[in-house]
Amino acid sequence: MEVLYACCAGLDVHKDTVVACCRGVSEGKVAREVRTFKTTTRGLLELSGWLDGEGATHIVMEATGVYWKPVWNILSDGDFHLTLANAQHVKNVPGRKTDVNDATWLADLMAHGLVRASFVPDTQTQEQRGLLRTRKQLTRERTSHVQRLQKTLESANIKLDSVISDIVGMSGRKMLAALISGERDAVKIANLASRRIKADRAELAEAVHGRVTKHHRFLLKLHLQQIDLLEAALAEIDREVEANMAPFRTAVDILSTIPGVAELSARIIVAEIGIGMSRFATARHLISWAGLCPKNDESAGKRRSTRMRKGAPWLKVTLIQSAWAAMRTKGSYLQAQFRWIRRRRGEKKAIGAVAASILTAAYHMLKTGTLYQDPGADHFERRAKPDQVKRLLAKITSLGYDVQIKPATA
Repeated sequence: MEVLYACCAGLDVHKDTVVACCRGVSEGKVAREVRTFKTTTRGLLELSGWLDGEGATHIVMEATGVYWKPVWNILSDGDFHLTLANAQHVKNVPGRKTDVNDATWLADLMAHGLVRASFVPDTQTQEQRGLLRTRKQLTRERTSHVQRLQKTLESANIKLDSVISDIVGMSGRKMLAALISGERDAVKIANLASRRIKADRAELAEAVHGRVTKHHRFLLKLHLQQIDLLEAALAEIDREVEANMAPFRTAVDILSTIPGVAELSARIIVAEIGIGMSRFATARHLISWAGLCPKNDESAGKRRSTRMRKGAPWLKVTLIQSAWAAMRTKGSYLQAQFRWIRRRRGEKKAIGAVAASILTAAYHMLKTGTLYQDPGADHFERRAKPDQVKRLLAKITSLGYDVQIKPATA
């Protein structure tokens, strides 16, 4: 097999150590040297110096959790061509699993150009990605505390979430504060609600009439404090994201024109896939990377599964949420696509297809800098019209009639 890189290295990265194998070819003979370095800054600088002294030009490492990031950051300052490999793509033969063998195997694969590089965004994109992923995690924690708050109210026989949509909104917080303070008059608590609440005062009074003990008041106060802290943290993250939005503003504004894609969703999409689409050869490559296409699972000429493959989980969740929002956008192509596919494949397949369409549109919009152009809700009907006419004509002909087709005059 042809050797593409005469001097390269493979790194087996761990939390505390990194095993490096430097592979060189001299006069047709392969020479390998393996060393182990610590993952401290001093140890990684020694690794960089050793690789530079050995003349290594191309370096490959596995994407092992977050442990590869400090190694990548140190080596990126040198004159190396770095490649991050998916661990699933570079597995060795079972039964030969050691750190030295892993590093040697990676170096051999790299020398022959058999490693497919993973997508590593630039520093600004990585920072935005980290902020928005943290925001998502804090939002989930806030939702969890709201659910615990509802459970505590149910334990006290308070049916507040049955009459108002948001128990931590303005009206909900006023009534919860009254319950926590020890107020027992249901009518007084119900009168604290805003007049815009659809439920009348009698329904509200009935809902907040329960048996709230000291234990319940303690838990309600505790969960509300946690919700307030998380909301303050979310606001701080939003300010930090907005302060660093300048390089991504145009891309976010473009993606926000897609039905179902709010500004926050557009920010997440840009942070996950970046601005430049040169990394992905086609839109299909991007869809495959995101995990929005069926996996290859075929045996004996039969496809065994059409389930979506594993991909970028943060991006996929956002696209699925945007697809549900787009499905409710009246008169849009995405809503028509959902309905068209749902009739034949079911709801889950349909929403996955809509998410893939959103990502396809995002790819071309970021690549060309154009705004979203909706094909229209009648796109599938227009596309199927010739086939439908042909099918009906064949049916009438089979019944013994001669038919002449001509377009109707306006």
